[in-house]
Amino acid sequence: MNKEELKSLFAKYNDGTATEEERALLEAWYLQYNEKEPFQLNGKSIEAAKNEIFRRLPGNQGQFFKIGIRLAAAAVLIGILFTVTMLFFVNHNPGKTPPLANDLPPGTNKAILTLANGRHLNLSDATNGQVYQQQGVKIVKAQSGQVIFDYSGTETTAEQNTITTPNGGQWQIKLPDGSQVWLNAASSLTFPTSFTHGINRIVKLSGEGYFEVAKDATHPFIVISGDQRVEVLGTHFNISSYADDPSVKTTLLEGRVKVSLLGNATPMFLRPGEQSVAKGNQLEVKSVDTEEALAWKNGYFQFDNEPINSIMRKLSRWYDVKVEYQDSIKNESLDGYVSRNKNISQVIKALEATKTVHFKLEGRRITVMK
Repeated sequence: MNKEELKSLFAKYNDGTATEEERALLEAWYLQYNEKEPFQLNGKSIEAAKNEIFRRLPGNQGQFFKIGIRLAAAAVLIGILFTVTMLFFVNHNPGKTPPLANDLPPGTNKAILTLANGRHLNLSDATNGQVYQQQGVKIVKAQSGQVIFDYSGTETTAEQNTITTPNGGQWQIKLPDGSQVWLNAASSLTFPTSFTHGINRIVKLSGEGYFEVAKDATHPFIVISGDQRVEVLGTHFNISSYADDPSVKTTLLEGRVKVSLLGNATPMFLRPGEQSVAKGNQLEVKSVDTEEALAWKNGYFQFDNEPINSIMRKLSRWYDVKVEYQDSIKNESLDGYVSRNKNISQVIKALEATKTVHFKLEGRRITVMK
């Protein structure tokens, strides 16, 4: 079966016009895709086949396609995957699930720029083009969700600016040195109007940000988040440093970074595909799936054996809701992918499909129940 035939078959499956033979063909192909050797009955092979199929579907990046409790038995996994295949298409077609009366939309591009003089600029309300000029820096809103700081001055001092995203907001920033930063919801970045007045390029992060740092061998780029310090020359990495999370996670995609902690004299050096986890004055490094760390930037949530309370913190920030727990369910873990562009009703219905957790949505409050 070639790619075009697969796309056509998925479309027919989705709108309910596939024959029983076509449905059986798709489900069989689903478990055998791209397997050069006879298909092995194990969770890893099933997961690889499923992910490969859905990643190739046009327009489906970040759409819900898997959610369920992690189970070790391969036979049980096969049963879940067939059920989950159905859940994907039910959730992929919003017309089949009526929305909640008090449904909440996903977050959008929202941010406030605070200048050194205390002035606040609402970047989401500003029109495209130059919005301000300070200390030889033109502040330009290039497009929705992006602001560029263009330095061409000769000032001998640099002032500090801060961009803050609220719950339900995100923003992209191009710094004066050409480095780019994507801020997740409930985050802030403090940075100077220019990086020409010191040896180091130093910024401060609260919350979560993805960095693509412009190369400059003579001026290291340093990100300070709480007691953690990350030093690079030019690389791509993500830092998650929310105050209500139990640890600070730094994930490297490209290049090399040095991670150190205040009070811990031994720094750690990360290679691509590695993540440092800082908790208290302890720092450890492990290999991770970088797609999980970058899921938020790419428009979806990815949960990999993640506790429900951690999942709900992410939903709370993105949908600007308060979370309460009625039962002792915080430590149950789930797997899944779900788009950040869906209304909250579609997300919680996907989570409820696991039969492990249920929700009650009242205004901007979600109650989590067994």
